Amino acid sequence: MSKRANGEGTLFKRKDGSWQGAVSYIDDTGARKRWTVYGKTQAEARTKLREARERLDAGHPVKDTAMTVGTWLQQWMSGALVASDRSQSTKDLYTTIARVHLVPTIGQRRLDQLRPTDVEALIVLKRDQGLAGSTIRTIYTVLRGALDVAVRDGLVKRNVTNAVKRPAVERREATYLSAEQAQELLLAVRGDRIEPIVRLMLATGLRRGEALGLHWRDVDLDQCLLRVRSALSRTSSGLQVGDVKTERSRRLIPLPRSTADMLRTHHRKQAEERLAAGPAWVDTGMVFTTEIGTPLEPRNVLRRFKTLTQRSGLDDAHLHTLRHSTASFLLASGTHIKVVQEHLGHSSYAITADIYSHVTPTQAREAADRLDVALDW
Repeated sequence: MSKRANGEGTLFKRKDGSWQGAVSYIDDTGARKRWTVYGKTQAEARTKLREARERLDAGHPVKDTAMTVGTWLQQWMSGALVASDRSQSTKDLYTTIARVHLVPTIGQRRLDQLRPTDVEALIVLKRDQGLAGSTIRTIYTVLRGALDVAVRDGLVKRNVTNAVKRPAVERREATYLSAEQAQELLLAVRGDRIEPIVRLMLATGLRRGEALGLHWRDVDLDQCLLRVRSALSRTSSGLQVGDVKTERSRRLIPLPRSTADMLRTHHRKQAEERLAAGPAWVDTGMVFTTEIGTPLEPRNVLRRFKTLTQRSGLDDAHLHTLRHSTASFLLASGTHIKVVQEHLGHSSYAITADIYSHVTPTQAREAADRLDVALDW
């Protein structure tokens, strides 16, 4: 539309008392076109005429597209989503959300006829289906992102999700292990291939992907430090090691000396496996690998963990429980919550405080008792 020559348009009153306006323009093919608007009043017609001129001047189609939401989502998934700098695992998640939850429900609606009430009805439907609040929020996020691109491309004038409040996620208290349960867990995994992973995660609060994506170059056993900057995940393209998602996730974590000693032992065992594998060894430089040096499959680690914990009676434990347990142990020992936030790589202090609020009442009680002693009433 670079050759478009937009006139100011015309506006006149019709015989029936309504008002009509028109604006001429040159489209992308070089053809001269004329767009007509109508209104019951002069002000209404003038507003529609002004909106048409603004769209044309911005290089957008003069009216919203009639394509369906489903058709647009397909274009968005194969175009803007693929081209985005999101991680492959996030792209896979958003694609699944669009195909499973959006296309079957609002896919037949025309993009230009989608309304905020349609989005609200979608949220209610998903709640009635029993979906978790976090999943419903992701559905909303995906739709909003796709419609943002539609607005950018001039297919529609506004993103209707902006008029709908983002779905809330119910607050759930984090599950964590007691000190006794942590000891039971360590006994359950003793001697197993995943023991070093479990011990490291429990000592550092690493996420599963962060632990499995760890490289030896990021471990300083002499200084007892560990740098988190990559994560392993299963995507549609296979196992991928990529950068951690946020700047906060990139962090330096102090290692307990016992954990550093454990990693030294693990490093020696890995060297023995490397010799045994010979030319079959794949040099990935990763801390946790298979017998031939390749990355561990996250799902296999999870399955093995569940098998071992169920044998020991810790049926409710999962890998993320280790992360919660680390935070709980740190807070219960008096570590400031800001330090815990940086340790875990949370994006904000508020997130850490909200997730681990179950620890603070105990700390508050202890603080009150200490104050009582100090004041000596």
